[in-house]
Amino acid sequence: MSGSLFLGLDVGTQGCKAIVYNAKENKVVSRGAYNYEILKSDVPGRAEQHPSLWIQGGVAALNEALSSVDRKSVKALSISGQQHGFVPVDKSGEVIRNAKLWCDVESVEEAKQLSKEWDWTLVPGFTASKILWLKNNEPENFSKLAKVLLPHDYFNYFLTGRYCMEAGDASGTGLFDTANRTYDSKRLGSIDSGLEDKFPQLIGPNEVVGTIRSEVAQELGLSLDVQVAPGSGDNQMSALGAGAVHEGTWVMSLGTSGTLFGLSTKPVLDPSGAVSPFCDATGSWLPLLCTMNCTTVTEEVRKSFGLDHETITQLAEKEPAGSSGVNFLPYITGERTPNWPHSSGVLTGLRPGSMRPGLLYRAAMEGATFSLLAGLKKMESYGVKAREIRVVGGGSKNRLWRRIIADSFQLPLRFPTEPESAALGAALQAAAVHAGVATPEFIDSHSPPLADLVVEPDASKKDVYEAAFQRHYQIGKQIFEP
Repeated sequence: MSGSLFLGLDVGTQGCKAIVYNAKENKVVSRGAYNYEILKSDVPGRAEQHPSLWIQGGVAALNEALSSVDRKSVKALSISGQQHGFVPVDKSGEVIRNAKLWCDVESVEEAKQLSKEWDWTLVPGFTASKILWLKNNEPENFSKLAKVLLPHDYFNYFLTGRYCMEAGDASGTGLFDTANRTYDSKRLGSIDSGLEDKFPQLIGPNEVVGTIRSEVAQELGLSLDVQVAPGSGDNQMSALGAGAVHEGTWVMSLGTSGTLFGLSTKPVLDPSGAVSPFCDATGSWLPLLCTMNCTTVTEEVRKSFGLDHETITQLAEKEPAGSSGVNFLPYITGERTPNWPHSSGVLTGLRPGSMRPGLLYRAAMEGATFSLLAGLKKMESYGVKAREIRVVGGGSKNRLWRRIIADSFQLPLRFPTEPESAALGAALQAAAVHAGVATPEFIDSHSPPLADLVVEPDASKKDVYEAAFQRHYQIGKQIFEP
């Protein structure tokens, strides 16, 4: 093996994933991982981790990935991080308290307060409400606050000793002027008059944060001149890792939650909060929709009937598109998109004999798909268009679900083969920054791997799925709309 090596590290909620990427061969040559958990808590809505856990996990994952390669060939690295987490740091650079994570909703009242003040729906997952929560509930800790960092920013600080932030991750704070790619002074001031001074310098998508500290170089066995690229949030990095760096190429992730996002050359600002107003990691924008109920819904049905994946999929394939008029509103854990936190799962259109496993499994797939389709239609109302969807996540492996998505969206589907798309995106960014090349240009010449399979839409299914989608949309509004 020859050529320069680049590291990508994804710092997630459940663990860290590291890859080593060989730019000359355009392939991942080594991997590492380290798992951890959210801290146990009896406090409703609380989800926290101490940032030292990310450092421990990240270093372990990187060392595992580096164990089988020439460490001195590593030229640069980049960090992908879970978005929205609030890392409060004091004037000495020490973490003041545990970080509140994206899935922490303890600040729901603060989110409501800020939404009213800003006339903009702020979900409690965003960083802004967590900062106000600290001020309201832990004033002593708030008084120590010198810097506000996000998870990947904190890891960059560990690597280089520099405080900085970039637009992609910053746009998930709720305190960012997405259109102008800068901090929103008015919103920051509405939380605290001194808050803007506590946010770090913004850097561009092609800038170098710095080189690694000597302690880091020694711990990882790397050269002192290894560069650290800006990094970004995990969604921004996943877009890079899936090769979605031009308008029209969208990414759909089918996991516990469902996400849909793609590059836009103009900001998408949705005051309802349904479409997250993100910037991307290349200098453009990344409108994103996230639903809370995706594979959890199909698994609920499968486990209820005690069937394996293949058996229940075969039964579902025998059922017609549109599930014979049965709709499964998939909101079994409540929903954030639409903003119906008190909603529940609903089955409608049942007739005698409808409670068969294949029909309900198909209806669950269709329901989860329609929730994402509603998001695309919302984005299209802002002038954003999709030409192709790249599908990732556990649900993407199901051949029937692939067919349902293609026919519902009436778009072709492609399938990235790298399971750790965020870590790959980070490595690609590191390679691009080191080469002095814009990231989209670098990715165009170093395309992430895609499966040969392309699922084309069946135009004959368009009308039946549009009718089923309209039922899904209208019934949900009638039951759950305030």
